[in-house]
Amino acid sequence: PYGDGHINDTFLVETSASSGADKFILQRINSEIFQKPEELMENIKGVTCWLRKKIMEEGGDPARETLNLRFTADEKPIFRDASGSYWRVYDFINNTSCFSQSESVDDFYQSALSFGHFQRLLADYPAHTLHETIPHFHDTPVRFANFEKAVETDSAGRAGSVRGEIAFVMARREYVHTLTDRQASGELPLRVTHNDTKLNNILIDNATGKGICVIDLDTVMPGLSVNDFGDSI
Repeated sequence: PYGDGHINDTFLVETSASSGADKFILQRINSEIFQKPEELMENIKGVTCWLRKKIMEEGGDPARETLNLRFTADEKPIFRDASGSYWRVYDFINNTSCFSQSESVDDFYQSALSFGHFQRLLADYPAHTLHETIPHFHDTPVRFANFEKAVETDSAGRAGSVRGEIAFVMARREYVHTLTDRQASGELPLRVTHNDTKLNNILIDNATGKGICVIDLDTVMPGLSVNDFGDSI
């Protein structure tokens, strides 16, 4: 096992050949969480191919600045084994680090810069063509309705200990539809969003200390940029 992810099973694969050693990230996709793995991989394939093109146009290094998939013999980005498990392979990006906790103020800056760069490169990607890998992930009205139901049922018997927090949320009921209404009216455009903009989804270059690559693209979906910003903050 490799890394500290807790959703997919991740492994570091090292191979050797006359041309030198290669490293790859092999992952078994958690199909209980991501119930349509083929659609998830269609999203990742489309976004990473787009990022490669944009990075090359800007004179960057697509081998290090975006994830790069390896394809099966029949040119698919995903493989289903005899047991029904789904697998994928990425090129390993050498000489980088991933931090679960910030070691400096600059780490936060690099995270913000990297996710902002990610959004900019994908600003003109046709977001409506992406699949929704987790339905209603950032649908505030749905989330609020689920919250109200959880408070009402109080199945764990803990609501009494967080009355202040519950009241805080309930007092903001009028804002629940703010983003969804503005999206529906066209005031807020649909964008490609990462939906998990945390520090450990950025690779930091060991030599420069700069953020170079956004990783963990499983939740890339059509959404609102403001949600990625809010998640990160």
